[in-house]
Amino acid sequence: MVSFIAQRIFQSVLVMLTVALIAFTMFRFVGDPVAAMVGQDTTTAQRVELRKELGLDDSVFVQYGRFVVQAAQGDFGMSYRHRRAVSDLLAERLPATLELSFVSAVMALVLGIPMGIYTALRRNFLSKSFMAVSLAGISLPTFLIGILLILVFSVQLRWLPSFGRGEVVNLGGWSTGFLTKSGWAALILPAITLALFQMTLIMRLVRAEMLEVLRADFIKFARARGLPERLINFRHALKNTLVPVITITGLQLGSIIAFAIITETVFQWPGMGLLFIQSIAVVDIPVMAAYLLLIALVFVIINLIVDLLYFAVDPRLRVQR
Repeated sequence: MVSFIAQRIFQSVLVMLTVALIAFTMFRFVGDPVAAMVGQDTTTAQRVELRKELGLDDSVFVQYGRFVVQAAQGDFGMSYRHRRAVSDLLAERLPATLELSFVSAVMALVLGIPMGIYTALRRNFLSKSFMAVSLAGISLPTFLIGILLILVFSVQLRWLPSFGRGEVVNLGGWSTGFLTKSGWAALILPAITLALFQMTLIMRLVRAEMLEVLRADFIKFARARGLPERLINFRHALKNTLVPVITITGLQLGSIIAFAIITETVFQWPGMGLLFIQSIAVVDIPVMAAYLLLIALVFVIINLIVDLLYFAVDPRLRVQR
């Protein structure tokens, strides 16, 4: 187990270095940040001085090496737009994104797994209704779902706010909307929007895996032995569907954070995704590079956790090693 973890950590470091290089060099060609920061009255000497101050006159490799060393220390440089440390900007926006992602992930898991099990075991009207909802959740784009929810619940019914995070409470540098009524009200629509696709994907995956396992020979043998149907379904069948479910679920949880950009933009949710979109418009390279590096780190950590969960779920992996 120790060698396995060490190998995965080494691979993760290589992945992070590659992502950092790609993100940093790619944004070198999206525009000149100095042109976006200064006005028309700025002289050439002032532009040169600003470029030198930002370190943009160095070579790409020097800038990349400086970025990697500073990023490892939690320093992502200064934002070209806000003239503040990028780490401070991300720290301010991180609670909003994590709370939205956490609620969406819980909704997707708590609803998706039971719905997948139910649709695999039952053939009734409720099961067909779940499948219809899953079809809509996969087919409709996220921004359209968000707009439709705003139209119904915010514009027509006026039950929930259409944008913003609501009132928040600061707890030791962490801002949370979990402790206020308006915070929960503002969270409902974006959380549903972000969770719907993940929920339907998890539901369909669990259903497909359950149907495949229920047709296996060991399930037929268990029924022939006269074991209770509940024991067969939830101890033998469900346990054997967990390995692929853990894989996809882990990746989807990372996707919730990564692709919260669209949801945060539609609902003007003050998270890291909205900050990233705003940074693209003004070519704020340090913010963009730091955001992609942070998202890559999330995926790397999730993949490592998923690999470790394999050992807990599938005993065959422990025997092979």
